[in-house]
Amino acid sequence: MTMKLYGFWRSLATYRVRVALALKGLEAEQQYVNLLQGAQHGDDYKAVNPQSVVPALVIDDGSPLFQSLAIVEYLEETWPVPPLLPKDPLGRARVRGLSLIVACDGHPLIVPRIRNYLEREMHQDEAARNRWLQHWTLKALEALEAHLAKERETGRFCHGNAPTLADICLAGQVFAAGYFNAETTAMPTVMRIFDECMKIDAFDRAQPLKQPDAPKNPTH
Repeated sequence: MTMKLYGFWRSLATYRVRVALALKGLEAEQQYVNLLQGAQHGDDYKAVNPQSVVPALVIDDGSPLFQSLAIVEYLEETWPVPPLLPKDPLGRARVRGLSLIVACDGHPLIVPRIRNYLEREMHQDEAARNRWLQHWTLKALEALEAHLAKERETGRFCHGNAPTLADICLAGQVFAAGYFNAETTAMPTVMRIFDECMKIDAFDRAQPLKQPDAPKNPTH
């Protein structure tokens, strides 16, 4: 199958899809959409994803898939090995719940369009915007820590001893903490699991700064 992945080097949602593809041994042609230059608002990309956000994955029949978790679940259903969701319904619900803490509650509040709105419409200066970014980044990580530190299902990874969708989301949110200089020492379980993830090639080579479109001296 031929696939095209539309994304951006520092997009954490794109990171999730890159990791999932790599874990499953799949290749996708990279199409770079520079969010900072507004390329997502161009007619060409809006024809792929009318919401003007990344990622989008176009599969060989031309169907554009959108929203990172929906894309990963498509990959899970079509290429089930290695599994990114547990077999049992309760385990799947837990992994999805942990994932959604990041993908629905934390990450959407720190994306470029939110930062731009804070600046242009709410007239917040850089210091205020940075406080916002740090606050919501850490809130998601704190929620993950509260679950992972106490729940018996936590193992080497978020759920047991193999990476799941929850670990993919966790790793991306830790990268967000790095973007915004958010202190993560109060999340030892999160950081332990992140370190385990980064020992895996799929997580490591998908990381933002290792992407071909990443600048040599990035500013976040």
